[in-house]
Amino acid sequence: MDSATVDPMTTDDRRRVGALSIAPAFCDFVERELLPAIDFEPDAFWGGLESLVTELTPLNRSLLAVRDELQQKIDEWHIERQGGEWQHDEYVAFLKKIGYLADAGEPFEIETSNVDAEIAEIAGPQLVVPVSNARFAINAANARWGSLYDALYGTDVIGEENGQHRDGGYNPTRGAAVIRYATHFLDQAIPLDGVSHADVNDYGLDRSDDGTDFLAALAGGETIHLKNPRQFVGFSEAGDSCTYLFRNNGLHIEIQVDPDHPVGKDATAHVADIILESAITTIQDCEDSVAAVDAEDKVGVYRNWLGLMRSDLEATFEKSGKTMTRKPNPDRVYAATDGGTLELSGRSLMLVRNVGHLMTTDAVLDGDGDEIFEGMLDAIVTTACAMTDRRREGYHPNSSTGSIYIVKPKMHGPEEAALTDRLFSRVEAMFGLEQNTIKVGVMDEERRTTVNLPECIRAVKKRVVFINTGFLDRTGDEIHTSMRAGPVLPKEAIKLEPWINAYEDWNVDIGIRCGLPGKAQIGKGMWPKPDEMRQMMDTKQAHPEAGANCAWVPSPTAATLHAMHYHAVNVSEKQQELASRKLANLDDILTPPLGDLSRLSANEIQAELDNNAQGILGYVVRWIDQGVGCSKVPDISDVGLMEDRATLRISSQHIANWLLHGITNEEQVLETFKRMAKVVDRQNEGDASYERMSDDFDSSIAFKAACALVFEGCNQPSGYTEPLLHSYRRQKKAQLVT
Repeated sequence: MDSATVDPMTTDDRRRVGALSIAPAFCDFVERELLPAIDFEPDAFWGGLESLVTELTPLNRSLLAVRDELQQKIDEWHIERQGGEWQHDEYVAFLKKIGYLADAGEPFEIETSNVDAEIAEIAGPQLVVPVSNARFAINAANARWGSLYDALYGTDVIGEENGQHRDGGYNPTRGAAVIRYATHFLDQAIPLDGVSHADVNDYGLDRSDDGTDFLAALAGGETIHLKNPRQFVGFSEAGDSCTYLFRNNGLHIEIQVDPDHPVGKDATAHVADIILESAITTIQDCEDSVAAVDAEDKVGVYRNWLGLMRSDLEATFEKSGKTMTRKPNPDRVYAATDGGTLELSGRSLMLVRNVGHLMTTDAVLDGDGDEIFEGMLDAIVTTACAMTDRRREGYHPNSSTGSIYIVKPKMHGPEEAALTDRLFSRVEAMFGLEQNTIKVGVMDEERRTTVNLPECIRAVKKRVVFINTGFLDRTGDEIHTSMRAGPVLPKEAIKLEPWINAYEDWNVDIGIRCGLPGKAQIGKGMWPKPDEMRQMMDTKQAHPEAGANCAWVPSPTAATLHAMHYHAVNVSEKQQELASRKLANLDDILTPPLGDLSRLSANEIQAELDNNAQGILGYVVRWIDQGVGCSKVPDISDVGLMEDRATLRISSQHIANWLLHGITNEEQVLETFKRMAKVVDRQNEGDASYERMSDDFDSSIAFKAACALVFEGCNQPSGYTEPLLHSYRRQKKAQLVT
């Protein structure tokens, strides 16, 4: 069928193509923007989509039913044993009997090939950003390179004591402290032979027929080489300025020398800045950090991803009274030390996170008039967008190997991982791509995936490039899975339970044993406090030391700072050390964080409820009323935290658990929500677009949504927040239209 001649529009203006009913906005995007960009015929696209949906929808539905069946059996098992002592061996045997714990297969190693070095070989920070926000998405892509001077000057890594304040104009005292800190970093990452970079009077080049070497001249005229001369890899010159390029642990460092620069003219050796290769990879997110509830929203998400892959996405905005435009940075070009040319990408290698297997979308309805699974549409459309990834002048392709990188969240166990593998194979066949062109990132954030992680990896062993831990979603699923077992501990106490450290170690141990080093990333979760960079610097080096070759950060600035940790730790060597340690304890992972809460005082219970309710409301009100899926939300102490649906899941499930087990009651919870709504209203007074909740609780859709997440929390699939959020956001959008 020629899609240009479609059946007459239905009463709701949807378009009929074959058995599919397509939202006009999505159809227009596909046929006018996406398909011309990849030279693909509309009839082949719609026919391929219909065939894929027809084939895989029954399997997807059956696997979701398995989730529900297993949860029901677990609930019944706990209910039958309420009041008794915890019988761990009996519990584990039960999980094996019902198929929750899969039989372990023979040892294996992954077989992924054609993986870019940014994933396979280089350890470094990873940004996660809502692709729905073009400005944020471009900033994240451009965060491949960042100014260390700016990152230090503008954050609390450098204290404000002794006249080092950062308010007002440029403070030379603070600037000197920044230079001292940065110089110490250079001494650690690219040390000179016997002296400090602080002793250098001038940097220069020693050219010969054999190549170009890097020199540092001292005040007395003595010249010094690097302790490891091979760390110097390139340079670029322009007039009196020169940029020197170095490599350490696979990451690049630029020393920019410019005697005419406002900083460089007075600095030792005229160093104007130190630029660090920062966010090596970026996950452009279509899932937890976006609020995409209908076809219109999905088009916005897809259009930005297409623009990123074509390197032509732009964002224009007002800042400080000026109009500014952001676009992807061009590549960086240097003279290589051997006389050739060295080109490095100006942007992060980008992965795209699709949604999981649960949600559906009204962008396309199937032949029965049902919404199709959103994850299927994501796989097809984000792959098609990535097929436009080709070199333009001044831009390396996103993937030098021709691979497409899709992160798949919220899978439950090996069968669902196998569904993803089958889905991606079908997409590859649809577009005529070589098998395993589409690589997959497996997010280890659901309990049934954690305990069956080796078999989940085996199911995607030819395309897996990423596994990671996510404490918040993982805790939310932990609470929901064990909802009927008893009351869970307060949130801070949950973090101290044995299961969480075992879970983090297990992910690394299994990744190493399955052969991920040198082929794929083993990742760690987000640092949630974007304004607390000193604390991040004090603690987040634990991630590379734990054997993780990437870890999530909340901003480009945080990526630049966190990059220093990967200069301090050789992750490849660390993984080799960890390969021989004892495997993390699965029994610890399978021990729910339950406790006797009878010793909690009424004030302690109320404080926990206040903390949870305030966090829920602070995030939900922006999600529902403004369609903001990720932002810096003040906590109950007015500390800004990066929030997405993962934080919402744990907080809502926590209160739901305490309600179920009588630690609190509906009256107390509702009173808490109303009181905390006033706190959130106060915290958002400076936002002109904010809609207050406490003026009329009965008419606030956002307030109703927040309460529903708790009062209906026990019945939500796996404790997910998406079904209720989508429903209430659609109500809000309908209200805004009318």
